[in-house]
Amino acid sequence: MPRTADPTGLPLRPPRFEDASHRAALRAGVRADTEDRPGVYRMEASDGTILYVGKSIRVRTRLLSYFRAPPGDKAVELIRETARIGWDPTPNEFAALLTEMRLIQRHQPRFNVEHRRRRSFGFIKLTRERAPRLLLVGRVAQDGAAYYGPFPQLRRVAETVRELVKQLGLRDCPPTTPVHFDDQLELLEGGRLPHCIRAELGNCMAPCASGCGARHYRERAEMARRFLEGRGTDPLRELERAMREAAARREFEYAALLRDRRARLERLRDDLVAFQGKVAGLTFLYRVPGWKGDERSYLVRRGRILGEFRRPRGARKGDAEARRLEELLARPDPGPGVLTAEEAAEILLVARWFRLRPAERKRTVPPEVWLRERRGTRGSAD
Repeated sequence: MPRTADPTGLPLRPPRFEDASHRAALRAGVRADTEDRPGVYRMEASDGTILYVGKSIRVRTRLLSYFRAPPGDKAVELIRETARIGWDPTPNEFAALLTEMRLIQRHQPRFNVEHRRRRSFGFIKLTRERAPRLLLVGRVAQDGAAYYGPFPQLRRVAETVRELVKQLGLRDCPPTTPVHFDDQLELLEGGRLPHCIRAELGNCMAPCASGCGARHYRERAEMARRFLEGRGTDPLRELERAMREAAARREFEYAALLRDRRARLERLRDDLVAFQGKVAGLTFLYRVPGWKGDERSYLVRRGRILGEFRRPRGARKGDAEARRLEELLARPDPGPGVLTAEEAAEILLVARWFRLRPAERKRTVPPEVWLRERRGTRGSAD
């Protein structure tokens, strides 16, 4: 059994296989066990650790190329540390790409670069609280809140969210901060002091200190919702009005600051609406020719793969596939409320696939069209 640590407790690198016989044995195994077809391959260390995951439309040719790599190439180092090479066939390149990404995210192989890091995605969250807050979070929870995203450029989005919060006067205090609206009966007990300096500066409505009523606060939170959904421009109009007022007072530096804030908010909204439009357009049944006639269809809803279907062989199997498709379509669209980082990565990967291969759009059809075709075929067969 290979050692994993030295006497000092420091981890050791996997053992290297320098001898030519081991290299020859690996190459012979590739020649004997793999095929020149689409698939995903894995290179494993002697302890079973996956060192590298790759995909190819001709797996055998791709694996054999590792043994022809020149000295100093990463492939040479990889082969030195590889004890076993395994592979799994896939029906097409699209399936290989999805499988590769999922395996890399699951195993985090040391030699992989693309997909290895769990890319950080940010989501703008409008909480479901008595006094909702607007936050930038790294993951989505099933808590009834509204989520918008994903966003890859977290620093820029974080700053813009802070500016939107200040513009609308929403609170950004911890969730444990008590909320006391000015229309609560307990106000008769006496006044309250605000919990943060933002209330003193006038850019927070201070629901913690009876600074506003519940209805007024909810209206401002609804402004944020409409803005992020591309249905409202209230924050932009408010900034435009404040800019004009500052310019009229000859406070030109402050007017320029407001102008830049407005531009950032507008860019955030436009980016979000554009991405939502692209994702909404990624809803269809994608038919893909496969290896030796193994045609597959993928049900894609807002960029997420909901199901994979083989080409029906016979009316009975075709009816079963149609029922399964109908069941998937009948499920309510959860939206981004259950979107994980892995699903966000999948959406971006699918979007990139069709952006780089626009001709593949010709292979897509609305799911309803596929169902009508199936029913028509079944009816003529009967």
